[in-house]
Amino acid sequence: MTTSQLVGIIRRLEAMLEDTESEVQVRRFEKEGNERCIITYDTKTETFELLETSTQQVYQFDDVDLVAMEIFEVLQD
Repeated sequence: MTTSQLVGIIRRLEAMLEDTESEVQVRRFEKEGNERCIITYDTKTETFELLETSTQQVYQFDDVDLVAMEIFEVLQD
């Protein structure tokens, strides 16, 4: 049995929440070497921003679970 992809996504997002030294953090999520989305976390506003690289659409989230689900869906496309 393989590990959950969603667990890995949440761990990366939680690492962003735990790093209080950086004001803004960025993570890139790829599938098979193709960048699917870029996540930015702003510690001042405590919000995530998701940039879907294929469409250049931007979404904002204030809940780690919601952004994790959106990343998961983007990676499934």
